[in-house]
This record gives sequence, structure tokens and C-alpha cells, in this order.
Amino acid sequence: MRFRVRKTAHLFERVGLAMAGAACGLFVGAYVGSAIAPLTTQGFLLLMMLLGFVGFYLGIDTPQLPFDDAHSTIDAAELLSAAGTLCAALAALASVAVIVLRLEPHIGFAWLVLLGWIAGAAMQIVGGAKARMRK
Repeated sequence: MRFRVRKTAHLFERVGLAMAGAACGLFVGAYVGSAIAPLTTQGFLLLMMLLGFVGFYLGIDTPQLPFDDAHSTIDAAELLSAAGTLCAALAALASVAVIVLRLEPHIGFAWLVLLGWIAGAAMQIVGGAKARMRK
């Protein structure tokens, strides 16, 4: 019984993180879509949200390698996931700041946010998938 409760709690935690990622993707999509006219579509918003959902579900809370002599190398999956989470969170924070503060930065900033979001989410997905494949 305790095992099922722990598994359910872990699933709730992961789905909550995934929803936070989708919300971050919504902010990135809203900002980038308003700054770059061809990206002002519902499909683009959904794609950004989906990237955030999958990235935050897989990339946060990755299984770690044990600390011992047999595993003395760098854990590439953990490092990739952590770097991806940082990039995605920075892109989301920048998007929220631009929206809330009603700033009008150069169009290059929107492209930088978009690239940071895509790179961050991709690193989370690859890192999380890699960490789960070694189980």
C-alpha cells in the first residue's frame, strides 16, 4: 500500500512540474508570438506549451547515478537536464518580465528567448530520457 501511495505522490509531483512547464511555454509563446508576427498562431502557443510540458516532466527529477568509484565520471544526463532547466526557466522569466513590465526590447531579444526556450526544453527532454533509459 505504501508503495502505491509513494508512486501516486511522485506522479502528482511530476504532472505538477509538467503543468508548470506548460505555463512557462505559454508565456514564452505569448511574448515571442507578439514580437514575431508569423508566430502569432494558436499552433505555435500549443507547441511551446507541449515542449514545456514534456521537458519539465522528463527533465526535472531525473534518476541520478550513485556516488561511488564505479560511477566517477560526470553524469551527462543530469548535467544536460539541469542546464536545460536553467535555460528554459530563464527564457520564461524573460518573457514574463517583458509582458508584465510592458517592455519593447529589440526583435533580436525575442529570437534569443525563443532559441533559449527551445534549447532548454530539448536539453531537458534528452537528459531526462537518457537518465530513464539507464535504469
